[in-house]
This record gives sequence, C-alpha cells and structure tokens, in this order.
Amino acid sequence: MTNVIPLAVAGRFLLSFTSLHDFLKHDFLLSSPLTSYSRLQEGIFLYEHDVDPYSGGGFYHSPLLLSLFSTVIPLTTTTARILWATCDVLSAYLMVQIWRARSKIVGGGRENMVIGAFVLNPYLFLPSLALSTSTLENTLYLASLFFACRKRKACCLLTLAFLTHLSLPSFLLAPSIIMLLEGKPDSSLASPKIISVNRCRIMKTAGEFLVYISTLFLASSLASSNWSWVVKTWGTGLLLPDLTPNPGLWWYFFTEMFDHFRPFFLMVFSMHLLIYVVPICTKFQHDPLYATFLLQGILGIFKPYPTMADPGLFLSSISLFPEVYQYFRHPIVTALLHLHASLLLPLFSNLWLAQGTGNANFFYASTLVFGMANGAAVVDCIFSGLRIAFAVQKGYEIVQE
Repeated sequence: MTNVIPLAVAGRFLLSFTSLHDFLKHDFLLSSPLTSYSRLQEGIFLYEHDVDPYSGGGFYHSPLLLSLFSTVIPLTTTTARILWATCDVLSAYLMVQIWRARSKIVGGGRENMVIGAFVLNPYLFLPSLALSTSTLENTLYLASLFFACRKRKACCLLTLAFLTHLSLPSFLLAPSIIMLLEGKPDSSLASPKIISVNRCRIMKTAGEFLVYISTLFLASSLASSNWSWVVKTWGTGLLLPDLTPNPGLWWYFFTEMFDHFRPFFLMVFSMHLLIYVVPICTKFQHDPLYATFLLQGILGIFKPYPTMADPGLFLSSISLFPEVYQYFRHPIVTALLHLHASLLLPLFSNLWLAQGTGNANFFYASTLVFGMANGAAVVDCIFSGLRIAFAVQKGYEIVQE
C-alpha cells in the first residue's frame, strides 16, 4: 500500500494538468446537464454579476455549489483540477477506510486492490478529468459511508444531506445508511438474521437527517434569493426538461414520447426507483453496508441523469465484498457486456454527432447494452449476497431458518 498510494496520487494529479480536460469536458457520457462543469461556470458567472442563473433554462446545479465556488473556493481551471484530483484521492482513501471497518484488517494486499479498483477505473477517472460534479457526489457518498461505519452520526447525516441536495435520487440511500448507523459494517451475509430495531432511535436519526435537509434547503433559498432553484434542481430530475443524451435510459424514451402521455410515464419512472428500497433494506437488514451498495448500483442504472461515474462507483465498490466472489454466476458475461458497451458508446455517439452517418437509435441501442451490463452486475451481486448464506457441507445444503 505504501508504494501504491504515492504513485496513484502523483499519476492522478499529473493527468489533471494535461489537455484531456478540454477534450472530455463536453462529452455527454461523462457529464450530464446536472453535473456539467461548463454549465457550472456559466451559472457562477451570472451569479457573480447579480443575474439569477435559474432564470434561464440551462443551469441545474445546487445553490450550495454557487455559494461554495463564488466565495470559499473561487473556481478557476487550476483550482478545479486540483480540487477534483483531491476528491479522487480522498475517495480512494475513504474506500480503504470502509474496507478496514468492514474486515477489521489493516494493511495487506486487499487494500491495494481496493485502491486500484477505484483509481484505475476509467468509468471514474474520465468523468473526473472532465470535471463533472458527479466526482464530488461520489466523494460525499463515500464520506457518508465512512462516517456511518465510524458511528459519527452528525457528520454522516450532514454529508448525506449535502449529497441529497446535489443529487435528489440519493435520498433513497438514506434508509440503508441510517440502518448502517444503528448497526455494524461487519460482513454478516453468511449468517443472516432478523435484526431487532429500536424504532424510537431510528425515528430520531431520521428526524435529525430531515433537520439537516431543511437547514440546507433554507441556506440554498437564501443563497439564490428566491425559490426558483427548487424547480431547476430537484424538479429537473422529476420533470426531465433537458433531453440531452446520456448513458441512462430516460432521455430517448421521453424524446419519442407524445406530450399527453408524458406526465404519466414521468410518474411511473420516478416511482419505479422507490420500489427497490424496502425489499433490499429488508432482505439485507443484517448487512446494511451491502444493502447500501446494492441501492447505489440500482440508482446508477435508473436515475434520470446518470454519467459513467454512477455505475463506475458501484463496480469499484465490489472490491469491498470479496466474500461473495465465489458465488457470482456469470462474471465473465458481465465483464464482456461492459467491454462491449464501453466500445459501442463512444463509437455510436461519434457516428451520430460527429460523422453524421448514424442516428439516435444507434446510440440508444448502446445505452441499452450498457444498462444491461449494469443490471447484470447488480443482479449477480444480489444473488451472490443471498447464495452465500446457503452453506454446503458434505454435499448437503444448509438453508436459512
């Protein structure tokens, strides 16, 4: 580990100061309308010149980012590159700390694998080089898990509240993270059991989280001087006003949608995300860290404006759960699907938008392959997380009671 960390840090900072950012910053696979660095720059410029950035139709970032990058950390290309690289290094460190909290092991080759799974994942470092704010969201997500593993309730809930303000679908992670605060990060997949819940304490924790959400809501309203930010940030994920292509499953469907069907299907797509929370949290109540991991993977597939960083974080997080590896059913097929999708996505987007020899159907077909690859990974992780509880002894399966 002592050899890997300096090399990873140095390599990541060196890449930050290459010309890759100029090449990647407009790639819609790496940045969505909600995470675009160019749109963030435009909003900060308007904000600093006393123009409401939410009065137009192209700015969807949180007012918290406006306040942060116009006062505390003035946003220039240099400061942005340093900050994003620092977030990558911090995220890798948090991954290691989460692994230590789960395994109760310090040092060893597994930590190098955890670092490598994050730092060397192209789904993660390419959006970071493009300065997509999804990198900041991933850091906040890992920080909330780290604080939950350490039982630092206030820090965990405040970090999760910040994450929710930047990305509203992250609110669905709150139940499992609150369970993690009240439980343990230890691996309990092989010995599932019903957990006795202190409902009063969980309600107090949920209430504290809502207080942080409300406080940041008021701070955002004060920073923007009006309430228009609510529709332009939180409302964007529910109303889908910007149909810029992305690696997700929503944009093409609603591009082809007749207007009179749009409200119904917006409701269906939004409610669809909710149906996973209770089953996952119930079935994996004995291992809330694994439940959070699965929910994050589901959000990476079905959220309205995903980037490559969303499923990328899920794939890197698999390194935290080596006990399930032997129970994967089709890891080679899943890996080949990801390889296939990673080649098709840039190829078909170039054929459509640069060469003009393809069309939107080509690109959407590649996003379906990508969605199938992510879905296969999530399904395999769910199966292996359940299968590990069925031990085989002398040819007989010992099932759960």
